[in-house]
Amino acid sequence: MRGWLSKFIHRKRRRFCASLVRTYREISSASVDELWQKVVDIADVSWHPMLKSTNVPYGLVPKPGLIYQAVTRLSPIPIRIFVERVNPRELLTVRVLAIPGVEERITYRVESTVCGTCVSYSVTLRGWLSPLIWSFSRPYADRVARSLVEAVEGATLQAVSRKRKSLKDGCFDF
Repeated sequence: MRGWLSKFIHRKRRRFCASLVRTYREISSASVDELWQKVVDIADVSWHPMLKSTNVPYGLVPKPGLIYQAVTRLSPIPIRIFVERVNPRELLTVRVLAIPGVEERITYRVESTVCGTCVSYSVTLRGWLSPLIWSFSRPYADRVARSLVEAVEGATLQAVSRKRKSLKDGCFDF
């Protein structure tokens, strides 16, 4: 009887904790360096579908331990972002400190493959509020990797088109 009672009390102390993990991958024709430069430029989040702006000065390279603020497109309330891990040209892991009851970890991974450069965006949500937060943020999370690739490839196409000479300025002037 005593053992049953202690098990019952122990079970009552458990809290509901949900965990959601999603990974999105995209293949790009851009180089690893170009994609990595866009990921670590945390001052320019114009390509990001969830973030509107940050308080980071241009040129600051993310290092573990850096804490900065960002404003989301969903609300004007700033959130804090903590850089956990950085492996140059490979991995960037950040933790979003938005509200109590939710722990959000985001990982950007850039790797070279035979087909091109693979960008993966992983989101891990933990906590009792994670299903509610996920219902609001899922449409935006679905587009992050694709938006990153489009921003880098669009910038590359603009750079190439600026360098290209027209036929009138070439050596075919007779």
